[in-house]
Amino acid sequence: MKKIILALVALTCISSDINSQTRTGKGGSNKSQRSTSTVRRTVYPGKPPQGPSVLSPAIVAGELVFTSGQIGIDPKTSEMVEGGFEAQAEQVLRNLAAVLEAAGSDMSQVLKTTVFLADMDDFNKMNEIYRRHFKEDPPARSTVQVARLPRNARIEIEAVALVRK
Repeated sequence: MKKIILALVALTCISSDINSQTRTGKGGSNKSQRSTSTVRRTVYPGKPPQGPSVLSPAIVAGELVFTSGQIGIDPKTSEMVEGGFEAQAEQVLRNLAAVLEAAGSDMSQVLKTTVFLADMDDFNKMNEIYRRHFKEDPPARSTVQVARLPRNARIEIEAVALVRK
């Protein structure tokens, strides 16, 4: 409960600061080259992609980390892991942990996740795997079935977390 209250307070402060910068004309672009004293920064686990990218793996805004959805891609090969739903779900959670770590957070700091499933019949399997990664005080979560995921993934997870102190 304390994490949720802290997150709401942080969001209010961030929103107020961003609105203030916009009104005074002091807001700049949101490129990753901005100084660490700014409100927002882009995070890449490993080296950033070459050329323009259509998404950021994570954005740190104040004390919060917002991740993009993670799918079961092996970061070494850039290929979907083999082994079915369970293998993909494990890889998704490893990828999520790596993004959070690069952002100065970890799985224990996650406040909320959204899980996208290609098939709701995988819900119970997902819960078993998810429970192994969020053992104590699991975050708030929404789980939805979607028509299709990128690269025909069977699961995708995004998260909002606190930056570690």
